Order: sequence, then C-alpha cells, then structure tokens
Amino acid sequence: MAKKLLSVFLSTLILALPCQAFAAEKDVRQRPEDDPAVMLPAYSYDLTGSVEVEGRQGVCAENGYYWVSGSATLAKYDKDWNLILKNEDPFKGYEMEVNHIADIDVYENELYIGAEYFMDGVGKNIQIAVYDGDTLELKRTFSFEEESGQLECSGIAVDPDTKSVWMCSWVGEESGRYLYRYDLETGAYLGKVHLQMPPQWLQGVAYYDGFLYMTADDGTADDDEPDHLYRTKITDGCTYCTVTLERTFDDVTKQGEIEGLTFDKETGSLLLLYNRGARIILGMPRGFYDGYDREISEVFTYSMSAR
Repeated sequence: MAKKLLSVFLSTLILALPCQAFAAEKDVRQRPEDDPAVMLPAYSYDLTGSVEVEGRQGVCAENGYYWVSGSATLAKYDKDWNLILKNEDPFKGYEMEVNHIADIDVYENELYIGAEYFMDGVGKNIQIAVYDGDTLELKRTFSFEEESGQLECSGIAVDPDTKSVWMCSWVGEESGRYLYRYDLETGAYLGKVHLQMPPQWLQGVAYYDGFLYMTADDGTADDDEPDHLYRTKITDGCTYCTVTLERTFDDVTKQGEIEGLTFDKETGSLLLLYNRGARIILGMPRGFYDGYDREISEVFTYSMSAR
C-alpha cells in the first residue's frame, strides 16, 4: 500500500513538474541573446546613391512615387525624383493648432502623418493625419491617446498585415521607450509596446516584412558620430520587444541629423533622409556649421541583401 501511495505521489509530482520545467526551458530558449536571428542584422546595406530633396523630416514610397515631408511642407516626386507637386500650407483644415510634420508613411495612396505643435523639444496636440497622395490635401485626422504617455511624435508607420499604425516619440525618458499602436481603420488606441534596449532620440519608424525599423539620432554631430538604424519584431499580445542594431550610417555625406526612412518594395531598397549643415538644439535648427549657409536634406538609397 505504501509503495502504491508513493507511486501515486511521484506520478502526481511528475505531472505537476513538466509545465514549470518546460516553461523555464522555453524561457531560456527565447532569451534574445541566445538567438542570432534576433541579435544580428537581417540585411546588409550598400549605399547606391543620394538626392537632395525639399523637406527635412520624412520619406515614403509607393507604386513608383516618392513623398517627402518638411516640418511644414509636403512634396511628391516621380520615380526619377522630379518634383511633381508641393504643398506649402499643409496645416489647413486642422481643428487643433499644429505646426510640425514628422516622418511620414503611405498606404493605398494615402499619406499617414504624425502632426503636432512642436517647440523647443516639447510636443502637444499630437494626432494622426491622413492626406491624399495625389493632391497632398488633408482628408481626416485621428486624435492620439493622452493617457498613453506619448509626449511627441517623430515618426509613423503603417503595418498593413495587422492593420495597425505605429507612432514613435523623439522625446526621451519614458515617452521615447515605447512604440504606440493605433487601429488603421478606426484610429482607436490599441496600446503601447516597451522597447527593451531602447535607442535614444527616435526619428522615424517603418514597417517591412514583419519587422519595424527605427532611425535614431543617437550620434553627436559635433563629434562626427554616426546615427543608426534599429530593428524589432512585435509579437501580438506581448508588452515588450527586443531592439537590434541593424546599421551604422558612417557613409553619408556628412554627419548631421538622421530623420525618417522607408522601404521601396519595387526596388528592394532602403531610403533614408539625412540633414546636414544646421546645428540642431532641442530639435530646432539654430544656425549653421562652418562652411554652410543653409541646411541640406538628402535621401540616401541603400540596396538590401538578406544575410
């Protein structure tokens, strides 16, 4: 009888242990430092050219066209970077005061823009704005969730696979440690995801092939330090994600301020907007470096090869 009771006890114990043991083993296997696919870059990037553009904030591409945002402008280019149209009064039609456009994205010929009122490192009246890709005119806006903790919007990305819009914040500390998610169709706030190993000074975000890519103005231009590209994958229902260093931009014309990014699916390339010449203090241009009398904004094109 004692042996039978012992056998029952051991069987019960064995049945109880595997969930914990396997859970622990699963956690070990999922540690990002043990997975080269998480910790290493997904692509190698080769610089193939650059073009000066009218706009210092963001760039996006779709169906052979390119769009570029300035702080207070929108511009459309053809496939050869010939300027087609420019809107120099993009804030017409807003109910709340805004003065700043950040990085942009495009989905089905509609431009998605993070708009706000920005001054000396502080943002307010943040909202998602949607523009017509042909006319560059405002179509509709979605208010952001004030309780999210987001204090500024530096970039925006459309993820058509999950019907989501993602926003990032240039303002650091808690605001800059998250990506903020909204419903693509309704604009409803869906929550935020904690960036683990977060970059400093996020400037842009773009979705490509299941991943979100972020640019960060984390190099000091005065010391000729390069800025960087980062990558993360967000699992549905997870509150955090691991950030991976994807590319160091030590090959641009001159170190300055990195801005938005996009992926041209037709050419399989990364497009990166970079500014040089102006001194940036609290997110605002304040004078110029030696040898410059104006700020120059360039889009750099990189071919991509899977590693």
